[in-house]
Amino acid sequence: MTAHAMPQEPMLDQTPDGWMLAMARGDRAAFAALFEAEAGRLIAIARRIVRRQDLAEEAVQDGFVSAWQSAARFDPQRGSARAWLTTIVRNRALNLIRNDARLEFHDAEDVAAIGDRACDAMAALNQLSDRDALKSCLGALDEPKRQAILLCYVTGLDHGEVAATMKAPLGTVKSWIRRGVIALQECLS
Repeated sequence: MTAHAMPQEPMLDQTPDGWMLAMARGDRAAFAALFEAEAGRLIAIARRIVRRQDLAEEAVQDGFVSAWQSAARFDPQRGSARAWLTTIVRNRALNLIRNDARLEFHDAEDVAAIGDRACDAMAALNQLSDRDALKSCLGALDEPKRQAILLCYVTGLDHGEVAATMKAPLGTVKSWIRRGVIALQECLS
């Protein structure tokens, strides 16, 4: 290396956290890399919530635009970029289904399919390793709280759909979810 050699730019951290920090500096290549790495996973999450591919893609697109605009607020000390993006996209997806203009009416077959989601939730729990702290903490919850949390957070049902699936009052289901989440936070900390 000669004395006149130009200093090289630091290597970009090729992780979601690194890309998010680079996005905060206006790096469009980091935005593209982050989108390439995370969009598929986020579309799957949004799809579980909105149950429509077009709305899932819209939620992810809106989420990435928001992430680009607010990348400077990302703090890796407070959580990972993947979790941050997931929260943004989940909130966008929930907002889309809350929008009255996007309401869809379902026939009896669609409603019956929601009932099958309880099996999906239990299958997800059973796939966790026996050594996984989350599985242990979920196992410590009483059955209604565990089922309500799994239906809400694993399958993407809203509180009303969970209440209908569990044949329980909406207020009771909301209470189970709230208390169950608090218990999980205490158990995992």
